[in-house]
Amino acid sequence: MDLTSDLFSFSVDEQQQRQIEQLAGKLLVVTNTDAPAEEVICRYKSPADIERGLRTLESGIEIGPMHHRLPRRVRAHALVCFLALILHRLLRMRLKNTQREESPGRMLEQLRRIQQQAAATPDGQVVRGLTKLAAEQRQLFAAIGVPTPKAQDRPRRCSATSALAASTSGSPFHATSRHNAL
Repeated sequence: MDLTSDLFSFSVDEQQQRQIEQLAGKLLVVTNTDAPAEEVICRYKSPADIERGLRTLESGIEIGPMHHRLPRRVRAHALVCFLALILHRLLRMRLKNTQREESPGRMLEQLRRIQQQAAATPDGQVVRGLTKLAAEQRQLFAAIGVPTPKAQDRPRRCSATSALAASTSGSPFHATSRHNAL
């Protein structure tokens, strides 16, 4: 095509051109927060935050790649990853708002040490115990706004099968199990 030919012509609408230039490179962000616009844009443009989220999913939350075939399982896995990331970010924000220096990973490491135990006695009672919480653990629960865990105080009867197993084991306690309280 010959742009210098008399057969080719064009004109520029100067007013329209100015409007387009004013909008060029503009970013429209819709949010559900009351944060100031500057803070919203800063968060939106922060690739470091996105990268940190991906690293958190891969290592901090210990959600590795899964190989699913069924679409519903893929969606379910994506939902679990998304919820884990949201909870991780919520923990980070709550720790930051209370001027705590711990990362969510460090916090979870501290709280993972809390154990709940259950033991069945020969007469069928289940006795429960909880690791004594350290002051730092109590402070972390307070910082994130979560009540501290409590062991069940009242004993309960276990099934006849468990009681039978406890009475034949020769030990006053049977079926002691330890698991994380969290």
